[in-house]
Amino acid sequence: MRPPDRPVKGVHDMDKNNPITDLMQESMGKLRELADTNAIVGQPIQTPDGVTLIPISRISVGVGGGGSIFGKKKDANPDGSLGAGIGAGAKIDPVAFLIVKDGITRVMPVAVPPMNTVDRVVEMVPDAIDKVTVFIEKQQEKKKAEAAVEEC
Repeated sequence: MRPPDRPVKGVHDMDKNNPITDLMQESMGKLRELADTNAIVGQPIQTPDGVTLIPISRISVGVGGGGSIFGKKKDANPDGSLGAGIGAGAKIDPVAFLIVKDGITRVMPVAVPPMNTVDRVVEMVPDAIDKVTVFIEKQQEKKKAEAAVEEC
């Protein structure tokens, strides 16, 4: 690891107009075009019965890239040999629709989110309580019946 007072060679002395920078700027420009606000909040859709549907989406973007200019001396080979690459990916998931009808707005999720363990436990608690209550009541009835038989 270099001390912080010494710059890393090639990082601070790069000129701003090199092929790697151009490649990164072009790629980021294309991603900006993809991720405009219409991709997140879609255009309203009017139905014949007066309902307005507005699609809502989630967008996820990932970018990675790098490169280097090879050569022994920059002055001897100003263009250098370039090795560079960039990768980008985007994913758009529909999330919900805003439904506007008669001045009232509602949100309708596209899919129910997956349940986690806590959600499952909370959902199971009422059934478990009912089963335990029934079991205890049966045991109490059984004891009463046995006590009634013994008294006879």
